[in-house]
Amino acid sequence: MNEVTIAVLTAGVSDPSSTRLLADRAARRTAEALGDSDLSATFRSIDLSTIAVDIAQALVSGMPSRKVTAAIDDLADSDGIIASTPVYKAGVSGLFKSFADLLDNDLLIAKPVILAATGGTSRHAMVVDEQLRPLFAFLRAIPMPTSLYAAPEDWSSPDLGDRITRAGGELAVFLRNGTGAQIAEQNWRHHRHQFGGNAAGAPQSISDVDFSTDLMRLATGGDTEHGT
Repeated sequence: MNEVTIAVLTAGVSDPSSTRLLADRAARRTAEALGDSDLSATFRSIDLSTIAVDIAQALVSGMPSRKVTAAIDDLADSDGIIASTPVYKAGVSGLFKSFADLLDNDLLIAKPVILAATGGTSRHAMVVDEQLRPLFAFLRAIPMPTSLYAAPEDWSSPDLGDRITRAGGELAVFLRNGTGAQIAEQNWRHHRHQFGGNAAGAPQSISDVDFSTDLMRLATGGDTEHGT
């Protein structure tokens, strides 16, 4: 694999957006780290502010628009993710969480992700690890060890640059080794998947359903002990 695809997911609503700036800096450092291994990266930008109304409508109707579906597809098709959200009232952006609520639980299995957030005060710094990390762990993604948070005073600090470089290097290692893809492929059949869901491998028709599992044998009147 000489090229990888990285989805840059941001929920900032201002222009210019510090949330987007943080994600873009992480993307550049990741690209540089990949370049050291002769790998190139294609970045797909998912700016949630441009589809905010579509996200709200999808939550209410259960029917995502083409714009929302395209954003979900970009996540599904990516090899890695950089996810960045503003922090409001000591919590992640409602826009960011609303979009996450539209994702199948198995859409991001074993995808490596850099977690990032911005806020108006350093008091919100733990939001990344207290809220974003559990969210992506629930989605069975692989958050990088180094998370990123930037308050206004951090932008002039070399420490922020060091953390961004470290996080980008960690993501590059996962992408270079293909670890996430190997885990997902190896364990896919051991996960339960939503029928008709938006994950690439989700069962879409009756022919996709595995009737050989213990649960399905029981549901059809079979015997799990004897495999009939």
